[in-house]
Amino acid sequence: MASLDEGWADPARLYREGRRARLLLDAAREAAAEAVGCRADELVFTPSGTRAVHSGMAGALAGRRRVGRHLIVSAVEHSSVLHAAEAHEAADGGSVTQVPVERTGAVDPAAYAAALREDTALACLQSANHEVGTEQPVAEVARACRAAGVPLLVDAAQSLGWGRVEGDWSLLTAGAHKWGGPSGVGLLVVRKGVRYAPQGPGDERESGRAPGFENLPAIVAAAASLRAVRAEAAAEAARLRELTERIRSRVPGLVPDVEVVGDPSRRLPGIVTFSCLYVDGETLLHELDRAGFSVSSGSSCTSSTLTPSHVLRAMGVLSEGNVRVSLPPGTTAEDVERFLEVLPGTVAAVREKLGAPTATETVRAAGPDLVVDALGRRCPVPVIELAKVIGDVPVGGTVRVLSDDEAARLDVPAWCEMRGQEYVGEEKADRGSAYLVRRVS
Repeated sequence: MASLDEGWADPARLYREGRRARLLLDAAREAAAEAVGCRADELVFTPSGTRAVHSGMAGALAGRRRVGRHLIVSAVEHSSVLHAAEAHEAADGGSVTQVPVERTGAVDPAAYAAALREDTALACLQSANHEVGTEQPVAEVARACRAAGVPLLVDAAQSLGWGRVEGDWSLLTAGAHKWGGPSGVGLLVVRKGVRYAPQGPGDERESGRAPGFENLPAIVAAAASLRAVRAEAAAEAARLRELTERIRSRVPGLVPDVEVVGDPSRRLPGIVTFSCLYVDGETLLHELDRAGFSVSSGSSCTSSTLTPSHVLRAMGVLSEGNVRVSLPPGTTAEDVERFLEVLPGTVAAVREKLGAPTATETVRAAGPDLVVDALGRRCPVPVIELAKVIGDVPVGGTVRVLSDDEAARLDVPAWCEMRGQEYVGEEKADRGSAYLVRRVS
């Protein structure tokens, strides 16, 4: 409120009101830098976390252009990082290495180190994943990058409200709305000694790294909110971890055919994600919304492109019926208990409502294989039909699932792992693909 009254003037001006605005801006910068663990003159405010990512990557790549044009990212980065990587690759001479992740969603530091080359200009790694909550081994990756002389940019949007990012990183980005601050404010940190060349038309504001008149009230609110949530972070993190662990441990017993995804221990305090077999994810989210629960999903069924989340795809986990539960500070145990009471009946109702075509409509004999024709049908129908007929083939027999839904490429192997069957592989078909499954038990 003070910044609305006192911070309306241009902080770049020398008159009294401008100097007062400058004091507010400097105080906000000092507070944010203290929370990050950097020098105040290393931190600038940007119009969003996405803009911080794009500016940070572009400036670091341009600053090290003489070294090379090679960029390293993980396969589960936020879309802002991956979109910037695509733009870099499309530019003249740009190349990108995407480091895969384990089934928990975490990268292997050794894989990151192996991706480093003499022409590597920049490496990027999130501090924690936005869809499944898995924390990344930033300190170990930063150590490998430092040894190779490569700067590491850390997208700390998900974790900064909980604590500092450890490790010898070079650049860091975040967005205020992720820690409960106002939208429209991001921050970019560039450590001293990092080669950095701001891109675009020059501007005297924010060290030339974020052009335009600063939104001072929002910046002050962002710094104040970061300080406030950090003051309670330790106690709140312990409380929310207990609640998310309650969901992680009880959902598989309450709902049949569920896979809880993400690292079970090295994860953010307030995020838990699971996927339900034989469920239309979009319908499930709508039904939970009607029950008073605002949850999200990385499922293909909630995407206009009908393709699985790139995070779930990289992890190799089930995408159908995916639910991401985020517990904001202040969430009560009663809220969680009510969610656990509502979820089983909601999933059962969605599964019943979904229905399924009869076996005679979808199955035909084809030599030694049983063929499920799911062409033209979207998730989770291909897996539902597979589950219906797997018992009709002898142990050692096979089922060939025909599907032109991109999600089947992920969900059929995930179903096999969950149900103890053997996924043989994918073959080209006249339409779509054929996914071959062998009955093991």
